[in-house]
Amino acid sequence: MKRPTLLLCLAILIVGCSTCQNKSKHAGKATDYVELITANNLKENLYTYASDEFEGRKTGEPGQKKAIEFIKEHYVALGIPSPIADGDYFQEIPASFFNGLTTNGSENVLAYIKGSEKPDEIIIISAHLDHIGISNNGDINNGADDDGSGTVAILEIAKAFKAAADKGHGPKRSILFLHVTGEEIGLYGSRYYADVDPVFPLANTVANLNIDMIGRVDPKHENQRNYLYLIGSDKLSKELHSISEAVNKKYFNMELDYTYNDDNDPNRFYYRSDHYNFAKNNIPVIFYFNGTHADYHKPSDTPDKIQYDLLETRTRFIFQTAWELANRDERIKLD
Repeated sequence: MKRPTLLLCLAILIVGCSTCQNKSKHAGKATDYVELITANNLKENLYTYASDEFEGRKTGEPGQKKAIEFIKEHYVALGIPSPIADGDYFQEIPASFFNGLTTNGSENVLAYIKGSEKPDEIIIISAHLDHIGISNNGDINNGADDDGSGTVAILEIAKAFKAAADKGHGPKRSILFLHVTGEEIGLYGSRYYADVDPVFPLANTVANLNIDMIGRVDPKHENQRNYLYLIGSDKLSKELHSISEAVNKKYFNMELDYTYNDDNDPNRFYYRSDHYNFAKNNIPVIFYFNGTHADYHKPSDTPDKIQYDLLETRTRFIFQTAWELANRDERIKLD
């Protein structure tokens, strides 16, 4: 009697272990968490972030100070720490750094999730938190698309990564959520991080995914809404470009428009957002962009004009791309 009982127990143990292994292989996929990124959450956050209360978020002004507190409160609520110091999410940038512009000192906001296997390798997801403030006639430039859309996208991406980490499926590489200031007056916040105070060594930075205006449709795509401009993805790492294309093909099937990626593009968008301060340091980048529209840099760039279904899809695409970069076995290579 003892021997059959022992064999039966062993059989149950083997089947149980096999089931656990299968569950383990299935668990921790980006698709398990991507649906946490929703149009409703993006809309709720953006209607606050791009409200008159924030006074256009001009660098160094009271509205920008409200903006950094809003961002910090989200990370605190999510339980995502700062890499600077316990409870200190602000990278202080002195007024002297702004090259004589009449602006007060300002702040980048940093939060991160430590990698489970390769914590010294960093994926940076960035967006600028500032806008152009109040017009001379008193109109508030809310900057819902520019770049409220990128700001709230990062908050949703961070939430999804944190949910995965809480389930034991944290990213292999560390993720830095970097909200930079001073973009509108010369890319100052990203330049400060890259040139003066890189909290993580640039040599350890695998890639920068930069989000600047992803909530609208430009005139070219009015009849084909499911698109996104990508800039820079193939300039330093063809592997990064291939990964991005594969993620899109597998999950989203958006039109990825590379018009502005052309070296001869007269708009020179490659040099005009925060990714450039990483690219100039040989860090592979992707700049996500919906193109310009009639409300660009005007008081009419308001949250009611954001197309939240598109914002959701684009944010999910960036999350899945970041997930792939953070969890693949080998770090992507420079060409």
